[in-house]
Amino acid sequence: MNQPDFDDPEVEEQWCLEARKQVTAYLSSQGVSHGEVGEWPAWHVAPIVSVWAIESAKRPGWVGWWVIYGDLPTDYVSAAEIKHPRSAIEAFAKRWRNYVSAFRSGQPPSDFVLGDGSKEFVELLENRTGILAGWVDDDDLWADV
Repeated sequence: MNQPDFDDPEVEEQWCLEARKQVTAYLSSQGVSHGEVGEWPAWHVAPIVSVWAIESAKRPGWVGWWVIYGDLPTDYVSAAEIKHPRSAIEAFAKRWRNYVSAFRSGQPPSDFVLGDGSKEFVELLENRTGILAGWVDDDDLWADV
């Protein structure tokens, strides 16, 4: 079976359109009050990851949330202290690293739920966290953002 060519702009655009739908559905499922979801990711590497700027419901025109979506857990964080997608990815990596540490120490976090807590999920999350942290450190990936 042929894999989609994500270097093809049409394939990339289709992935981003579907990702936007998934992000919108995710926010609804989480009960997050928000304004508009960005028309295009603030940053992405299709089909692995996308970071979306989500408008604040309280301050229209301002980013209120960041959502991460792709071949990793979908998650969101407040944009109150995070003003750039690179910083958002760094926040997700830190949060997920803490989550993995808590699970490994036998004390899952009580302040949020992510995935099913299985050994496989925690290993996947640890792997994705390492990838995200590497991308945060790679200045070349952020030159145009």
